[in-house]
Amino acid sequence: MKTLTRALSFITILFLMSGLLINLNKKNIKIVSAETAPAKVAVFLLDFNDDFIAEIADNLKAVQNENSGKVEYTFYDGKSDQSVQNAQIEKALDEGVDLVLLNIVDRANAQNVMNRIKEHNVPVILFNREPVSPVPIKSYGKAIYIGTDGAQAGALEAKMVIDAWNASSQYIDKNNDKIMQYVMLQGEADNSEALQRTKSAVSTIDKSGISAQQVALIADWREDLAYNATKQLYERYKDQIEVIIANDDTMALGAIKALQEYGYNNGDISKTIPVVGVDATPPAKELIQKGQMLGSVYQDARAYAEALYLTGMNMISGKNPIEGTKYIFDYTQVSIRLPQTKYFYRNMFTGGNAIEGTIETNDNQ
Repeated sequence: MKTLTRALSFITILFLMSGLLINLNKKNIKIVSAETAPAKVAVFLLDFNDDFIAEIADNLKAVQNENSGKVEYTFYDGKSDQSVQNAQIEKALDEGVDLVLLNIVDRANAQNVMNRIKEHNVPVILFNREPVSPVPIKSYGKAIYIGTDGAQAGALEAKMVIDAWNASSQYIDKNNDKIMQYVMLQGEADNSEALQRTKSAVSTIDKSGISAQQVALIADWREDLAYNATKQLYERYKDQIEVIIANDDTMALGAIKALQEYGYNNGDISKTIPVVGVDATPPAKELIQKGQMLGSVYQDARAYAEALYLTGMNMISGKNPIEGTKYIFDYTQVSIRLPQTKYFYRNMFTGGNAIEGTIETNDNQ
């Protein structure tokens, strides 16, 4: 009887152990498949029609192809409408994602969006469009921001304008008063990066010794609004507008389209108003080479894509976002600033080929 009891006990133990091994194997299978499946990343963009945002998307696709099997990006067009973007975020979170990359439409709505993402415990990287304050990002331990240094971009815009004025003021100074009258197409009135670009551009021009006068300051980033605003300003000021400083190429292109309707910026240097922008998008570079636009500061879409990929993969793995990378956080401890040191420039008044200029700066990546 004892022998039979021991045998039954031994069989029971074997049965329990085999069941345990099967369960462990099932768990191992799940772990292996999770490790080999590509990370699912939802990329929410302001608007597919924004040239620079489209460039970032193209570069993220290139990064995905270069890292086959590691990441899978799904792109959503916010159509410049926060309600549209909110619905897209809800859908993606409900379906399940490993990471959110957020080019937010309404920067003032960042806290509400952050709260929703936080409920799903999904890491998030906001980029390019910075919340009005760092508070929403700091409210969630799995959130960071990646952007650029607005002051650097503004200084570079000013440098191009200063160089053109010093070499060709006889063409630019339409009213011969030896004062540079300029229009500033700023961007959103409460956008910290736009404000930094504006402040830096103005101060750099002031420090150069050139007498300058701001004719008008216009807000928002859209091409159609810049086009309409430039037409209205030209009707009001005409030859008092001698330079246009746009804080991105989208607005610069809108301004140039408006000027061309009045016979300006079509190749005749006697009827050309220098326009500078930021992003160095392909359409802007084409206009620069044609002599219809003075220059543009590079925002490196590839650098954005690489930073989003490297920090994002760290966050998916539960690591510090900047671990093993070249990036550092700024004073906020949640924001990474990509440096801007290059510009694309051609003085249409003196001729010659377009050049890629650089300035020395502290690398704060």
